[in-house]
Amino acid sequence: MPFQPEPPHTHGTVARSAVVLVNLGTPDAPTAPAVRRYLKQFLSDPRVVEIPRLVWWFILNLIILPFRSGQSAKKYASIWTKEGSPLKVHTQKQAQLLAGALAERGHDGLTVAMAMRYGSPSLPEVLAQLKREGCERIAILPAYPQYSATTTGSIYDAVFSHYATVRNVPELRFIKQYHEHATYIAALRDSVLAHWASHGRPDKLVMSFHGVPKRTLMLGDPYHCQCLKTARLLAEQLKLSKDQYMVTFQSRFGKAEWLQPYTAPTLIALAQQDVKRVDLLCPGFTSDCLETLEEIAMEAKHDFETAGGQAFHYIHCLNETPAWITGMAEVAEQHMVGWPTRRTPAEQQAQQQAGQQARAAALALGAAD
Repeated sequence: MPFQPEPPHTHGTVARSAVVLVNLGTPDAPTAPAVRRYLKQFLSDPRVVEIPRLVWWFILNLIILPFRSGQSAKKYASIWTKEGSPLKVHTQKQAQLLAGALAERGHDGLTVAMAMRYGSPSLPEVLAQLKREGCERIAILPAYPQYSATTTGSIYDAVFSHYATVRNVPELRFIKQYHEHATYIAALRDSVLAHWASHGRPDKLVMSFHGVPKRTLMLGDPYHCQCLKTARLLAEQLKLSKDQYMVTFQSRFGKAEWLQPYTAPTLIALAQQDVKRVDLLCPGFTSDCLETLEEIAMEAKHDFETAGGQAFHYIHCLNETPAWITGMAEVAEQHMVGWPTRRTPAEQQAQQQAGQQARAAALALGAAD
């Protein structure tokens, strides 16, 4: 197999380190063609759908894509912003703030990049760009706190597949999970308490995680157990008793049994049991997206209130909250122990000179005007 050409090498160049924040992905636009391209890439991943390839090809291309693309496009349009897809916008901002937080902690010689497993900017494109920039140490930080073969495992596949075509492979470190990391749990706690400080407390707190087929649990995927541990740790931080919160799973697809209890039927049942107010958060998502803003904040709210519930509060994802940016910085920092992530004196001097030249140019331009 031919390898990609290596970028030109200059002796004496200082190799850099990088953190790549990887999220699931999103269509480029809330249109049927864009959603169809995205869904085809996403649902063609054998990590995501474990059905014999030939059978799944017919189902995907003859049933799902022709009919679901338009429906999904309407849902994306309902949450799209002027800046673009919420998931992409939040992930971009998180990466920028993470770079700043790490620099404040002394890691000023570090590059932070954002990539998507499906869609753009694609993970291979970002990894190739980092090589051109001289990054010889790469830490992969998934946006998923809980490990699942369908998410984090798929990121591993994409990274390994890319570097199978690279002659000079950088040093790699993978952050597999942080579902019980103290700063992640603390960030969730703070977000819930902040909401309650403004809006009061609910009758029931529901923690809704993205669902996966039950068979993945039976085959050894740790996702279910890690979701339950996250929920237990958060409940302890909030000082909730077992009857004050629930764990559910959303986004069920197809006829197979998925992890239970399912979110929508649970909310309807709670309303029918005369539970007046429910607050719901999605701890498995670190950025708001279609599954939180449309499926939960709109559809789930409608289900609960239509069934007789009086008040449904969606507590937003961690997004760019300062506590979570600090949490990401600590998680990344702990996985880069031993890496030279600070600028050398020569780099510091070069940056100072560049800054001086830029200021001089700006002054000269102002004088000319």
